Amino acid sequence: MAGHSQFKNIMHRKGAQDAKRAKVFAKLIRELTVAARSGQPDPATNPRLRTAVAAAKAANLPKDTMDRAIKRGAGETDGDSFEEIRYEGYGPGGVAVIVEALTDNRNRTASDVRSAFTKNGGSLGETNSVSFQFNRVGSIRYPTAVGSVDDVLETAIEVGADEVESDSETHEFICAPDAFHEVREALQASLGDPQSAEMIWRPVNTVPVDDEDAASTLFKLIEALDDSDDVQTVSANFEVSDAVLESLGG
Repeated sequence: MAGHSQFKNIMHRKGAQDAKRAKVFAKLIRELTVAARSGQPDPATNPRLRTAVAAAKAANLPKDTMDRAIKRGAGETDGDSFEEIRYEGYGPGGVAVIVEALTDNRNRTASDVRSAFTKNGGSLGETNSVSFQFNRVGSIRYPTAVGSVDDVLETAIEVGADEVESDSETHEFICAPDAFHEVREALQASLGDPQSAEMIWRPVNTVPVDDEDAASTLFKLIEALDDSDDVQTVSANFEVSDAVLESLGG
C-alpha cells in the first residue's frame, strides 16, 4: 500500500478520524457548495454534485446541512465564495506532494500550505512541478465482502473500469476521469453504495521511504496539510515498508 491511502489507514488505526469529524464535515460542505455552483443545483443533472452528495451521505453529514450547502452554492442564500487551487511540492526524501484546496482567502491558504511544507522538511514548488509524476483517475472503493477478486474483475469489465486493485480490506476500481460518473453509478447499481468515490492523483511510480525519521516527518507534513480547513485532498507518491510502519506504531 502506498501514498495517501496508507497515511489514512495509519491515522484511522490511531483513532484520529473520529477526532477530526468536524473538519471532515467542513471539507464536505465546501465541496457541496462548489459543486452546486459549478453546475445545476440538482444532483440528477450535475455529476460532480451527485458525487459530493454520495460522499456526504457516506460520512453521515446531516441532510439539512447538505441542503444548506447546496442552496448556498446555488446562490439561494448568502455565503462565502470558494476558489479551487492546487499546490505542488516535495516532502522529505524527495516525495512528490499535490495539495488541492477550496478557499475563500488565497493568501491565507498559501501561507498555511507553505508553512506546513517548510516546518516539515518539504519545499513548495510551482504548479505542474510534480503533477507529471501522477495520473488523474477515478477511484471507487468497496469492501472485500462485496465479492471475490474474480467476481469484481468481471464486474470491472462490465462497467467499463480500466482495472481493479484488491488487498485484504478493499477492492479499488480505477477508471478514466471522463468515465468516472458513469462507472460509479454502474457499480452502485451492481454492488451498492461504495466506501468512497473520488477523483485522485495516482502516482506513476512510488518513492521508497525507508528511514524512520523521514517517514515520521513526512506523515507530520501530510497531517499538517490535512488539518487545514482549506485543504480538501493531499496526494503523495511514497511507499513506506511495514517494518518502518511498525516502528512508528502504525
